[in-house]
Amino acid sequence: MAPVAKIWTAASLLGIVLFLNAPLLFTLFDNPPRSPRQNATLTLLIWSWPFGEATDLTGDVCSRLYGITGCQLTTNRILFSQADVVVFHHQELQHERQGLPPSKAHPGQNWVWVSLESPSHTKALEGWTGNEWNWVLSYRKDADLFLPYGELVPRSLGVVEIPEKTGLVSWVISNYHHSQARAEMYRNLSSHLRIDVFGKASRKPLCPDCLLPTISKYKFYLAFENSIHRDYITEKLWRNAFLAGSVPIVLGPSRANYQQFMPANAFIHVDDFRSAQELATFLTTMNESHYRNFFAWKRSYAVRLHQDWRERFCSICWQYPRLPRKKLYLDLKRWYWDY
Repeated sequence: MAPVAKIWTAASLLGIVLFLNAPLLFTLFDNPPRSPRQNATLTLLIWSWPFGEATDLTGDVCSRLYGITGCQLTTNRILFSQADVVVFHHQELQHERQGLPPSKAHPGQNWVWVSLESPSHTKALEGWTGNEWNWVLSYRKDADLFLPYGELVPRSLGVVEIPEKTGLVSWVISNYHHSQARAEMYRNLSSHLRIDVFGKASRKPLCPDCLLPTISKYKFYLAFENSIHRDYITEKLWRNAFLAGSVPIVLGPSRANYQQFMPANAFIHVDDFRSAQELATFLTTMNESHYRNFFAWKRSYAVRLHQDWRERFCSICWQYPRLPRKKLYLDLKRWYWDY
């Protein structure tokens, strides 16, 4: 772990240079093609809508919401034989395995496996070793269909506004498990400073509309992931911290991995410190100028979330012309755990 004094000098400057000179990571609907293929409508059958949530697919959803024409989303399994793409969300797939079609309906049909959960929280991956999956939609950058939980997008130079702060550190947690790395870090850190905990796993549950206003009152937010995997950076950072206007303290993949998505001085990584006590000292002794530097990215960038499943599925149409043909994942579990 690096000494505190070195964290925001050369390392920060290098990270900003790398971030600003890298190609934009993800511009989902910037200048989309008018149609996924010439003079035809692409039919996407979503085998089971994620988490059983009802959604409105009437009309030309992708065109109306995202400007992507020639793309039909449907959950009507009667259309299986004519679907160009069939999408399977893993949460439902693992319970419907026996009810799947025995094979693709026609040679041009492609099947997409979808999961935004980390490998540690994705069950029943064994046995997919045949010719089912042509493409994967995931938060992983090396997926055929890369869809992060959020991203920073360029904007015209703006004023950096920081919400008024009344607390130091907050954490919102729904599922607390004593053995997780984030639980251990919380216990160690909370022995040196006060951390206000909210959410289902605490005695202070929050209503959905209360989440961001509550977090915004704190200088720092524990954006701790439930498991550590490459590229697994969730709404805990993009929404809970960045949108709320709180500096994220991250526990997840490496600092270098985070810096592929954001400037080096936009977050604090727990690995930068030799101990929880050293991190606590860093937080409690920080001056105002240093603190405001964590928001420098807001002058040139804004946060874009990707939370609507209609957006995620419409993105398949948008990227369809560039997807690899005749690709197969012969061992899905091996690929997903390869990091």
